[in-house]
Order: sequence, then structure tokens, then C-alpha cells
Amino acid sequence: MKILAFAGSNSPSSINKILVEYVAKEFKTQGVEVLDLNDYEMPIYGVAREQQFGVPQKAKDFAEKIDAADLVIMSLAEHNSSYTVAFKNIFDWISRIPGRPHWGDKDIFLMATAPGPKGGINVLEAATARFPYSGGKVVETFTLPKFKDNFDPEKGIVNVEKAKELAYKIGKIKERFELKVNV
Repeated sequence: MKILAFAGSNSPSSINKILVEYVAKEFKTQGVEVLDLNDYEMPIYGVAREQQFGVPQKAKDFAEKIDAADLVIMSLAEHNSSYTVAFKNIFDWISRIPGRPHWGDKDIFLMATAPGPKGGINVLEAATARFPYSGGKVVETFTLPKFKDNFDPEKGIVNVEKAKELAYKIGKIKERFELKVNV
């Protein structure tokens, strides 16, 4: 099983990147590649720009990473109750590649975290509603509110209930892929 993981943020100190890297370690035996959105920075999408220059190679490269994966793990940062500009721009560009669904008909473990009590729930709900229309099969979701209170760099998730919830969902995903491999 090949896994692609990334945070929907371009912040060098992204708490969503910390979360996605933490979760990716739980799949270490499956082969995980963690991407940094900063490596896929492109001009802001626009129809005129696309008509003049076409789809950037970095968008095609990002799409190839999705296409090569069996599972996509992403943790979306929330800006003004929605996607970050960095994530949305990549999403917009990959949507313009002819002949492929945006998320490649891949299973997605969708997460979000935030410093506040809602834990990025708005962006999580928006993506959960939107991604199935874009070739993404959201198989599990997870949100971690109050990141600084509930996550310790040495111990991981310190909120017992949230740690149990995450472990359960990771277990379900692993079980799902074991069934796919053995069919």
C-alpha cells in the first residue's frame, strides 16, 4: 500500500503538518510519502493564465503523486472557515488536468486541527461535502480541537478520548486496506 500525506497549509510551523506527520508514522510499514505544499507553489489559478500557459508542471507532478497512491492522508488548515489559499490553488490547478478526477478516485483520510475549540470543523465539513464530487472517497475524518492543549510534541495526542478515536479510525483504515489487498 502506498500512502500520500500532506497538510493543506504552506506555513513552516503548521500544526496541520505536525498532525499529518504524526498520523503518517502510524502507517510506516505501508510506505508513506509526506509532501510539503511549498514545493508545489504555482501562480494563482485563472482561466486566462491557463489559456495562455496551460496547466503548470507542478500541478501535473502533484496529480501524479495522487495517482500513484492507494490512500491520501491530509490535514486541512482552516482560514476564515475554509481552505487555505495554498491548498485551494493546488486543488484548482489539478482540477484542470484533462481526463482525470481531481483526487484520482482515491480513498482519503481527511483531518483538521486548529488552536480553537472547533478544531477546523468548518473546513473539514466543506471538504467532506466537496471531495466526493472531485473523485475523492472520504473514508474517515478526524478533527483535533485546541491543538496546543491536546497535542504534545513528545507524547502525541494527550487528550485520551481523541487519542482513542484516532487509533480506532487508523485501525479501520488499515483493516480496509488489508481486505482490498487480500481480495
